Amino acid sequence: MAAVSSVFRPGLFKGRVAIVTGGGTGIGQAIALELLHLGCAVVIASRKLERLQEAAKDMRTRIISSSHSGAAEPILNVMKCNIREEKEVQQMFASTLQQFGQLDFLVNNAGGQFLSNAENISHKGWSAVIDSNLTGTFLCCREAYNQRMKEHGGAIVNIIADMYKGFPLMSHTGAARAGVDNLTKSLSIEWADSGVRVNAVAPGSSIYSDTAAANYGSLKIFDIVRSRVPTKRLGRVEEVSAAVCFLLSPAAAFISGETLYVDGGGKLYQTMMEVPDHNKSKAYTWEEDGADSDPPPQPPHDTKSKL
Repeated sequence: MAAVSSVFRPGLFKGRVAIVTGGGTGIGQAIALELLHLGCAVVIASRKLERLQEAAKDMRTRIISSSHSGAAEPILNVMKCNIREEKEVQQMFASTLQQFGQLDFLVNNAGGQFLSNAENISHKGWSAVIDSNLTGTFLCCREAYNQRMKEHGGAIVNIIADMYKGFPLMSHTGAARAGVDNLTKSLSIEWADSGVRVNAVAPGSSIYSDTAAANYGSLKIFDIVRSRVPTKRLGRVEEVSAAVCFLLSPAAAFISGETLYVDGGGKLYQTMMEVPDHNKSKAYTWEEDGADSDPPPQPPHDTKSKL
């Protein structure tokens, strides 16, 4: 079991308090670990309390074994909370404030999705993903602001996804995360006069974690993903947590309303899904029978650009 390390100086977040939703697995756990390592008191929250408790035990062991930890004993609490439920979200923030008397950071990482063609997504499945990824994020942001940050300022980071070229086979979460991206921009303006910064981090599909592998249902998809990023490798959850910690840090004091991509340049390269050859696209023409006319000749297919 590796000890925790960080590119940031030890004790950077000493005296700070953070809530990390979905902090028991994958990217969320990496974020919570690095915050703890940097001296922050952290509350991790999700629907499954037993999984949270197991994760917390593991994290405490790893922090204590770290010789460069900013805190001798990590301050880590777990809290059961379904972010789809408004009352549970309100109670999570109230309990955190009652215990610590402050809240400096919120990382909205909790969410969920599943692979499916859009035509096969049920109304129930669609609503569950939208409620978790979009509505749940909004509720957490609102409560963080109303219960603490309106009067005391703070920093919020929303974890979204690389949905900027569409998100085939995950249209539900693509729609939700696009909503969170816009919400991030809107809140950064509305809450600026309260000293609240709101940013987002968009991990690429190339970030490997056991949680992501479970969502995809197969490890084979990562072989496809690897070929579609310029770095030609998979990313690590620690590379996402480092980006989050930067946006929470004083170094990002003049950054708000932005989305930081952690995707190996994938958003500039290829998509996850290839469209097969077909003859369903009819060319437009002024001729009356244009709908049935042949399309104009196409240049030979060549994947390499030529000067």
